[in-house]
Amino acid sequence: MRITVIGTGYLGVTHAACMAELGFEVLGLDIDPVRVASLSEGLLPFHEPGLPELLRKHVKSGRLRFTTSYQEVGAWGDVHFIGVGTPQRAGEGAADMSFVDAATISLARNITKDSLIVGKSTVPVGTTRRLKTLVRDNKRPGVSVNLAWNPEFLREGFAVVDTLTPDRLVVGVESPEDEAILRKVYAKALADGVPLITTDFETAELVKVAANAFLATKISFINAFSEVTEAVGGDIRTLADAIGLDVRIGRRFLNAGIGFGGGCLPKDIRALQARAAELGLDRSMRFLDEMDQINLRRRERAVDLARVMLGSLSQSRIAILGVTFKPNSDDVRDSPALDIANKLFDEGAEVTVYDPAGNVNASRRSPQHHYVTSMGDAVKNADLILLLTEWDEFKTLTPEGLAAQTGTRKIIDGRNILEARVWEDSGWSLGSIGRRYSATQVTEGPHREQLQLSSGPSA
Repeated sequence: MRITVIGTGYLGVTHAACMAELGFEVLGLDIDPVRVASLSEGLLPFHEPGLPELLRKHVKSGRLRFTTSYQEVGAWGDVHFIGVGTPQRAGEGAADMSFVDAATISLARNITKDSLIVGKSTVPVGTTRRLKTLVRDNKRPGVSVNLAWNPEFLREGFAVVDTLTPDRLVVGVESPEDEAILRKVYAKALADGVPLITTDFETAELVKVAANAFLATKISFINAFSEVTEAVGGDIRTLADAIGLDVRIGRRFLNAGIGFGGGCLPKDIRALQARAAELGLDRSMRFLDEMDQINLRRRERAVDLARVMLGSLSQSRIAILGVTFKPNSDDVRDSPALDIANKLFDEGAEVTVYDPAGNVNASRRSPQHHYVTSMGDAVKNADLILLLTEWDEFKTLTPEGLAAQTGTRKIIDGRNILEARVWEDSGWSLGSIGRRYSATQVTEGPHREQLQLSSGPSA
C-alpha cells in the first residue's frame, strides 16, 4: 500500500516521515518547489525534536520522496492523506478552507485508480460531506474515490511520539472497507493496544476542535482564577495544586500564566464559534469568546506588571527570555510572548529577545526588536527581565546565576516556573501571574531592606 501526503507543513512532514518509519513507501506533495527541494535533501524547515533525524533517515533509504506533481501522486498512491493548513480567514474567525478545497480538487482530477482520500487537517464540521461533492464532480470516470476523516492530535515538541504512539485513533468512515484500509495503515498502533474509535464524518471532524476547546477552557479557567488571586492575595499555584488533586479535574493544563497561543488553539476556538453561528448555535459556543478574552487579558497583565515594576516603560531596556508560544518549538504564531514584546516596544521600551529556537521566525514577524543568541547577551544591560516561555534552559535558572549575568534584580515570571520565595529572599523583585503585588520591605533574608514587590504566601 502506497501512501501520499498532500501538504508538507508541520502536520504533513511529520505524518509522511512517521508513515515511512512504519514501513510504508511515502510520497509527499507540496506546490512550493523550494520546500520540496529542501525536504528532498533531508532538510527540515522548522524545529521539531526527533523529526530531522527521521526525515534524513527515510529520504536516504528512498522510502520517503517529495514532489510538486499531482499527476505523479494521483497515479502512484493508494491512500492519500490531506494535511494542508486551515488558517483563520483574514478579518474573520472562520477557517480558510481554500487550501483544503484546492488540494482535494487537484487530487481528484489526477487519481487514476481506486483510492481513499483521508483528511487530517482540522476543519469545520460538515467539511467531509462537502468535499465528497467536490470529489464526485472532479474525479475521472470509472475511478472509485472514497473519503474518510482521521483528525490529528499532535503536540508541538512531541509530534513524532504522538504520531507513532498516539493515545487514540479516530476515523470517520462510511464503509467497512474504508475502515479496513485505515486499520492496515495503523496496524502497529492497534497491535500495541491504541484505542480506535470508528464513527461518522461529523463526529470525527468535531473531536479535534472539541479537544482543543476543552484544553483552552481549562487554561482560561485557571487564568480567570489568577485574576481573583491577584486581587485578594492568594497564590494561584497552590490553588491549582489543590484542585488538581481531584481526579475529576487533574493538574495538567492548570498552569496560570500569560496564556495560550500557537497555530491551533486560538484559531480553532474562533473557527468553532464561527461554524456554530452558521448553524444557528452561536449561544452554545458563546463561552468561547469569553475564554479568548481571558487569554488576551493575561498578556495585558504582564505589560501592566512591567509598567509597575519600572514606573515607566519609555526608554527602558527589557530582556525577553522565550518568544515561542511553547518550548521545544520555533512556532511564534499568535505567541503571547511575542505579543507582549510588541506591546512593550509600542510603549517605548527597547526590547532584546533570546529564544533557543524562535529568534528567526520572530524576527520575520517583529523585526523591530534586538535578537541575540545567548541569554547572557539578552540580560546584561536589562532594566527588567521577562521570562515568557518555559524552556528547560530557563527552568533551571537560579537567582545567583542570573544575577551574575545582569545588573538588574527585577524579573517577571510569565509562566510561574520560578520559586518566588527563593528569588525574593535573594533580593530579587519578582512579578508573576496569580499573586498580589504591593511595594513592601523584605522582612527575611539578606536583602531585607530592599524595596521590592511581594505577595501573600507563595507555593
